[in-house]
Amino acid sequence: MTTRAAQTGRPAQTGPADQTTRAARSGSGRIPNVLTIAGTDPSGGAGIQADLKAFSANGAYGMSVVTALVAQTTTGVAEVREVPPEFVTAQLATLLDDVRVDAVKIGMLANAEVIRAVVAVLDRYAPPHVVLDPVMVAKSGHRLLADDAVAVLRDELLPRVDLITPNLPEAADLLGEPEITGSAGMAAQAERLADLGAKQVLLKGGHLRAEPASADLFRGDGEVRWLRSERIDTTNDHGTGCTLSAAIAALRPRRPDWASAVRDGKEYLTEALRAAERLDVGRGHGPVHHFHRWW
Repeated sequence: MTTRAAQTGRPAQTGPADQTTRAARSGSGRIPNVLTIAGTDPSGGAGIQADLKAFSANGAYGMSVVTALVAQTTTGVAEVREVPPEFVTAQLATLLDDVRVDAVKIGMLANAEVIRAVVAVLDRYAPPHVVLDPVMVAKSGHRLLADDAVAVLRDELLPRVDLITPNLPEAADLLGEPEITGSAGMAAQAERLADLGAKQVLLKGGHLRAEPASADLFRGDGEVRWLRSERIDTTNDHGTGCTLSAAIAALRPRRPDWASAVRDGKEYLTEALRAAERLDVGRGHGPVHHFHRWW
């Protein structure tokens, strides 16, 4: 089995910290352990709180490492306190030395130093099935990734993950080009993201409000396919990107390929959006209903 550390030219650590080997030994019958590396959301709709809900709803045991403390509600972000990179490393190393990790979802990383700390841990432990949701700007417009960190995320982290899930503004930011305004340009943009080193790309088209359906483009597993679903008319769409990427990470250890994990993750999010009106949380963009299958 080829580990990510081998792919990047760095020696993989052996023993308890060899996460790829340990995941293989775990067998498909075990409940997967899935880790989120992200910032917080006290309202529970996005960030680590949403990730843990999505993990649980999709049958995975959730774990978390905090990169930033975010004061936010459904109406916007008030303040961000970044976690020191050495403590991000400490959280990760302490966990990975003990627990088998079957998949990782990476969300808000805040700055270049934290990104490099995560990169170093990925190289050292080589966990399988890494999903990157490149969180850059909150729905309210508050920037969540420092401008000088975009290049570090693009050049150092992106090539080390298995799937990247940008929306159209994030894709434009990563590529340094204008945001596309129609689905016709999505395939070419996904190809350019792949040229940056992304192994699989899920380019989300939710910002194309003129389109009658919610159309995402998946490029990976040797194919390019459109994933279309009903566009749900709701203002309860806070944390949709976090929820989708977390659901995919939770599903991937028990799916044969990325395409099926992405497909099932999108179906889960669509139903969570459809059921979101049952919730009454906040005065702004409310959360999706992560546990719509149960209550």
